[in-house]
Amino acid sequence: MDETNKRTIAEKIALFKRYFSGLPNVFGTYDPDTGRSWQEKRLVTSETILTHLKGKRHYGVYLLVNDITKAIVTDFDNHDSSKPLEFIRAAHHYRLPAYIEISKSKGFHVWIFFNEHGVKADKARLVVKTIMKDIDSAQTEIFPKQNSLNSQVSFGNFIYAPLFGRLVPEGKTVFIEPETMKPHQNQWDFLESIQRVEESILDDIIEINGLTGQQPPDNRTNQSKERPVQGTGLPLCTQSMLQNGVTQFQRSSCFRLAVQLRRIGLPFDATVSVLKTWSLKNKPDDGKRIITDQEIVEQATCAYRNYYQAYGCETPEVARFCLAECHLFAKRRNRGEVC
Repeated sequence: MDETNKRTIAEKIALFKRYFSGLPNVFGTYDPDTGRSWQEKRLVTSETILTHLKGKRHYGVYLLVNDITKAIVTDFDNHDSSKPLEFIRAAHHYRLPAYIEISKSKGFHVWIFFNEHGVKADKARLVVKTIMKDIDSAQTEIFPKQNSLNSQVSFGNFIYAPLFGRLVPEGKTVFIEPETMKPHQNQWDFLESIQRVEESILDDIIEINGLTGQQPPDNRTNQSKERPVQGTGLPLCTQSMLQNGVTQFQRSSCFRLAVQLRRIGLPFDATVSVLKTWSLKNKPDDGKRIITDQEIVEQATCAYRNYYQAYGCETPEVARFCLAECHLFAKRRNRGEVC
């Protein structure tokens, strides 16, 4: 790795603190010679960070401050890179940039960074737990492990920060390129390129997917589990399709969903974003692949090209989601179109 640059030590420490900061009065550390880890109850100073960057003593960051966190990390504790990479792809569908680091001993950490003020930890954890369920990795550790600090949880749990000086030359504790699985050539340039996520993005994901803090939806169950509600502007069948995904007719379903999202005034790019999130919930029959991002754009383009009046109630992709409480269902029954 080429680490040559014009940054001073002070600039590197400031850049490091921008992304890897949490509780200011405690940190975790580790003795690589004995394998022992422990907590240090003292201020996190520039010297603490410099000692870490020089490879003399690890800095473990307690990400949770009250109920706020500036980052969230998934800890994949084995050498198989398939799940971390799958997580990154799934996060991308939710408009969440995620970054993969080779950990100090084995496995990978995947980081998502938030704005300088941080976000509510319960929102970040809810969204990440949902993604982990999407990729069948619900048991993977997530840091922070709690939603807030309280009388029972004074500090939470620490996770070791990247760029421990002694291990960097070995290709450990460094961020890597997902495409090549090789370290970024300059870790400091990479840190400056990181995209940080606003809390409003988490709010959108939670609202669009109907997530609740008690139980993220299990997308592997039948399609009637998540019940739609009247008054949203979307037909009940559309809500059900969006909330639960489909097992058949992905492309035509995508078109129908785009038509309805356009009908309620959603801009094209927002519709595409919603549909990319929806695609993660699809469980195609017979091992068929999930609809691609390009196919979603193509179907949405068709839906926005003309103004379609029909709801598509009679089509097979929509009919299977038809609900008796829907006002459209009642109209069709009165016309003798349904039994």
